[in-house]
This record gives sequence, structure tokens and C-alpha cells, in this order.
Amino acid sequence: MALVAFDFDGTLSDSEMTVLLGEQCGVAEEMTDITERAMNDEIEYAESLRRRVALVEGLTSEEVKAAFEGVRLREGAPDVIAALNAAGVTTAILTGGFERGVRFALERADVTVDAVIANRLGVEDRQLTGEVTGPLVEGTKDVALRALADEVGVPLGQTVAVGDGANDLPMLRVAGFSIGFQPKPAVVDACDETVSSMAELQLLLRDRQLL
Repeated sequence: MALVAFDFDGTLSDSEMTVLLGEQCGVAEEMTDITERAMNDEIEYAESLRRRVALVEGLTSEEVKAAFEGVRLREGAPDVIAALNAAGVTTAILTGGFERGVRFALERADVTVDAVIANRLGVEDRQLTGEVTGPLVEGTKDVALRALADEVGVPLGQTVAVGDGANDLPMLRVAGFSIGFQPKPAVVDACDETVSSMAELQLLLRDRQLL
């Protein structure tokens, strides 16, 4: 048995959910700047996430839905997930992004994963409150990966983590095998291998005898 855990924004998807939300109210540029600083380990992730979500306070549920319509799996990602599922590998998404956006993207691509561990936007009276809750605000991905591996009965040494940014570092460091997907400079040293495309990732997973 094996478990492959993916980051979402910047890894399975080439979009960034907070930036898409920011585009709905004209703060996308500020969102991008905060996101890049967080992914390069220049600012603590929980703080960066709270800053970004605070910027979109007041967005309506309809505007949130419109933003999440732009969330897509990157080219080749559905094929990688489907191949892992067919091989009997447990698949999971561990993201500081938002469960609703992840679910939209998976449904649109007609693929499923065994687990999604993600955060949630605060909503009151059909508007965003500017707050965010969930297991990966203050919680880190190493804790989430350990808990999930224990839940599904996979030894930590048989886990694979795939990510790109600084908030992925905890899971990349504890996984049995770590893969950087177009990783930021701060992440490269924590990776056993790096890839630049989903096709390259699929070949690497095949070489690891996971497919």
C-alpha cells in the first residue's frame, strides 16, 4: 500500500484560489504579492492566509462561486490521479486553499481522491466574513499527512508528498519520498526529486513502481 499526498494551488492546479477571489474585488495584485512571499518562506503561512482572506471580506456567495469556476486542474493532473486510483494507491489533497474550490475542480475533471484536507471561508448572510477556518490554517501538512497515513494504515515511509511552496515543506520533509513540482527556491533542498510537468511526474511515479 502507498499514499500520495498532493498540494493543490501551484501543484495540481496552476491557479491560486485567493487570487481568483481577489479578482472579484480588485485586489488580485496584492493577493499575488502576499502569496509569493508566503510560498518563498518570506512570511509565515497562517499570517499570509489571514491577510489574503481579509482582503475579500464582503464578497457575495455568487461572486465566490464565479471565482471558483476558474479553478482548474492543470494539464495532465487528472490522468495522474486516475492512474494512481486505478493502481490502488490512496490519493489525497492537502491544501491551505479552500475545500469548495478543490471539489469544483475535481468534479469538473471527473476525477476523485480519497481525502481532501483543506480550509473553509467564513460566510454570514451569504457574504464572506474575512475569516478562514480549517485544519491547515495554523496546522501544518506534516501533522495532516501523519494522521492520514495512520488512518488509512500506510506507514509514513510509504508516503509520497508532492508540492511547490514553503507551506509544503513540513510534509515534504516527513514523507517517505518527496517531489517538488516546479518548486520555489526555498523548497528545492527538501525534495528527493523535482519535476516540471504532470507527464514528468507520471513517469517518476511509474519509476517508483506506484503505477
